[in-house]
Amino acid sequence: MCGRYTLLAEEVEILKEFGLDHKIPNYEPRYNIAPGQKVLAIIQDGKEKRAGFLKWGLVPFWAKDPKIGYKMINARSETAHEKPSFKQLMTKKRCLIVADSFYEWQRTDEGKQAKRISPKDRKLFAFAGLWDKWGKDEEEMFTCTILTKEANEFMSPIHDRMPVILPRDKQDEWIEPVKWGADEAAGFIRMLLTDELDAYDVSDIVNSPKNEGPECIKPIA
Repeated sequence: MCGRYTLLAEEVEILKEFGLDHKIPNYEPRYNIAPGQKVLAIIQDGKEKRAGFLKWGLVPFWAKDPKIGYKMINARSETAHEKPSFKQLMTKKRCLIVADSFYEWQRTDEGKQAKRISPKDRKLFAFAGLWDKWGKDEEEMFTCTILTKEANEFMSPIHDRMPVILPRDKQDEWIEPVKWGADEAAGFIRMLLTDELDAYDVSDIVNSPKNEGPECIKPIA
């Protein structure tokens, strides 16, 4: 799964990396982004790429209770094209979720050890995401989920799942305003190559989403 990550880059770095023409309102670097919070996402509206904030935890447009979002922070890429909650989104509501590392917890004899994980050769990257708009009466909400896949050889000793990290040359293709079939979108994910990753141990202060700051990413011996 993917349940916590970071985005420490300056706004100008994000604009350059993703080819964005407009500033990002209310952007602030984050050390400990958690489900239920606002996350920086990029969509293609048919004319241009746009960056903005979505709530992490998908609430499908048909949901009766928005609290369902807390159960839908991730979507399994292997089955998303078959599930009612995600199938339509795979065809036309794909997004980039911008990050520069993510956290995962490895089981050890002493308990769970938090690790910070990032691509070796990229300062910024994007998770493959899906988004939707939910509304009831005068309330509306824009939410998202991060696609996951089976862990690769590097990740499998840490966890059996990992987020789908898009190669740099596939990011724009993922959000192109082409209405893929759900099977086509799933096939796209299956064919992706995974960046080489690095990981190091960090403090268990990242366990709480209340903690935010450089201490979250400080390596521990």
